[in-house]
Amino acid sequence: MATFFGSMEEMKKVFNKFDKNGDGKICRDELKSIISALSSQPPSSGEIDQIMMVMDKDGKGYIDLDEFIAFQGITGTDGDDNRIGNEELKDAFDFYDLDKNGLISANELHAVLKRLGEECSLSDCKRMISKFDDNGDGNVDFDEFKKMMTNA
Repeated sequence: MATFFGSMEEMKKVFNKFDKNGDGKICRDELKSIISALSSQPPSSGEIDQIMMVMDKDGKGYIDLDEFIAFQGITGTDGDDNRIGNEELKDAFDFYDLDKNGLISANELHAVLKRLGEECSLSDCKRMISKFDDNGDGNVDFDEFKKMMTNA
């Protein structure tokens, strides 16, 4: 299954950038730091708790690589197919929908990937968007995003 981040190797690179201390886990403080860097307003403590609750499926208090990948909607490293529900899909969609207009544009995708440290041109982002833009409007709406992430 494809994601905006692409291959499993790219997902591991993104995870490793989030995992500041290199222990193989994204803790609450690392998550807060990431989200603060990506958003215009720092997240509240409650918002961080809610995100941790959604992503930390086993309840161990941190996000491991499999949980991070499952949140992105691709097959986990253990080979199990990790499907995510509508709430998690909406959270993931909202992560990319910077202007909150219900669409992910190539510019938004480019901005998010750039903030994540990914080297990706705007042209690359336009190509990624066009792969999933079923209605040809130049954006990915939630239904297109859901279809992409669930491989439906």
